[in-house]
Amino acid sequence: MAVKIRLKRMGAKKSPFYRIVVADSRAPRDGRQIKTVGTYNPLTVPAEVKIDEELALKWLHDGAKPSDTVRNLFSQNGIMEKFHNEKLNK
Repeated sequence: MAVKIRLKRMGAKKSPFYRIVVADSRAPRDGRQIKTVGTYNPLTVPAEVKIDEELALKWLHDGAKPSDTVRNLFSQNGIMEKFHNEKLNK
């Protein structure tokens, strides 16, 4: 089973709000999820991002692949750097 970390769209029409979720790659975008890792609100200035860092790192170590947008959000919050540093130190 291929697992992805991706965005799940929430919120009303014209006012998106996203949850960062871990889901099976075959599941639909807003469909079934395994775990919620954080939230992302692009409408606030600056964009509000809340991520459970320990949970995100656990899923990355377990082999979950982040989508491009989630990878950018993780990079901005320093999670990808920590993941790569931990990977090199093993």
